[in-house]
Amino acid sequence: MWRELAAEFSDVQLSEGANGETVRAIESGLGQSVPASLSALLLETDGVEDEFGTEVIWSAAKILSENLAFRSDGQYRTLYMPFDSLLFFGDNGGGDQFAFVRTPEREEVFVWDHETDSRSLISPDLESFLRSCLGNAGEDWYR
Repeated sequence: MWRELAAEFSDVQLSEGANGETVRAIESGLGQSVPASLSALLLETDGVEDEFGTEVIWSAAKILSENLAFRSDGQYRTLYMPFDSLLFFGDNGGGDQFAFVRTPEREEVFVWDHETDSRSLISPDLESFLRSCLGNAGEDWYR
């Protein structure tokens, strides 16, 4: 399903799918579940790059490493609200990060603005997010 959706847009880069063990490593490493839609996408393609090379959906390994970094950086703790309830999974290429809220678990996609520390709802689900993201040029398509 996810590869077919991405094929609707020009110049989208996909990779081989992640294995289930790598996806489960996100859950065990962060202590929270990966939304079923994101898990299914990662199993089909381990990340999605738009026509400009922006990783709108990171690889499973990068999802784990970036979330661990956000949660453990002492400087971030002094600058921003806690990130523990979020599961970052991609970015806009300009500093803003895309995330699912995991506490409580939600299927909507949010954007974290790195300049204001705001967390805003931008899409009702991952499929709508990808269609909007890949169908609109520019890093701030969600504003």
